[in-house]
Amino acid sequence: MSGGQVPAWSSRLVIQLVRGLPGTMRVHRGTVAALGLRRRHQTVFRENNPSIRGMINHVKRLLSVETEEMYNARIQAEAKRKALRFPRIIQHSPPPRT
Repeated sequence: MSGGQVPAWSSRLVIQLVRGLPGTMRVHRGTVAALGLRRRHQTVFRENNPSIRGMINHVKRLLSVETEEMYNARIQAEAKRKALRFPRIIQHSPPPRT
């Protein structure tokens, strides 16, 4: 990639707050609020542009960031792993007659 072009496949970012806000600087709390995050493990979708990336870089130790494609693939893999399995059917032979 040249010239700072953003690839088409990463047009949206999935941002999750993974660390708590108590004890952080007021400016960091404001940046997290501007991203639309209010509580831990909350996830938001934001457009991938320089202003959002700058905000993410400012509070990167508090966040988890991935592209929308990576997020969808991870969710599908988790759903597939947690999918219900078919029940095991065990057929016993009838008891012997005497």
